[in-house]
Amino acid sequence: MKELIIIFISASLVNNFVLSYFLGICPFIGVSNKIDSAVGMGMAVTFVMSLTAVSTWLINHFILIGLNMPFLEYAAFILVIASLVQLVEMFIKKSAPALYQALGIYLPLITTNCAILGLALLGVLREYSLIQNLVFGVGAGVGFTVALVIMAGIREELELADVPAPLRGAGITLITAGLLALSFMGFAGII
Repeated sequence: MKELIIIFISASLVNNFVLSYFLGICPFIGVSNKIDSAVGMGMAVTFVMSLTAVSTWLINHFILIGLNMPFLEYAAFILVIASLVQLVEMFIKKSAPALYQALGIYLPLITTNCAILGLALLGVLREYSLIQNLVFGVGAGVGFTVALVIMAGIREELELADVPAPLRGAGITLITAGLLALSFMGFAGII
């Protein structure tokens, strides 16, 4: 149990995919304008990461290793991720049309989100068990959501702030992301 808690905290805070590995930056910057859309994207990514962790572990252990075809790992993982994202996209479009509109192009871009593929590959590289890989996926998704929501909250506050003209827009967003990444480095000593 202790090991699972360490994996979860490590994936969500210490080795946050966005702020430590710099994976998933496109949706991090693109969807972090409003807290509502950030929460929706975070939940979608967490769901996809959790399903990806389980699916890729099963495919890797029972198909790729069983048939001695580890060279198909990337192709198989990308196919699984694309399928899962299509399911999530159809579900969100049907159940929450406003969220679907708010996420826009960034929802289908979860398919090419390097954080999801990174999760699948890191799970294999670290040789996690099925349960460990699931906890790793949920932790990484929670960490992605936390980073996204914090960034959205800061960006909403920055809309009301007196930001110098040359820094408005992308400039202040990237500076804020850098400072947020530096602040998350403080978690490095936890585990």
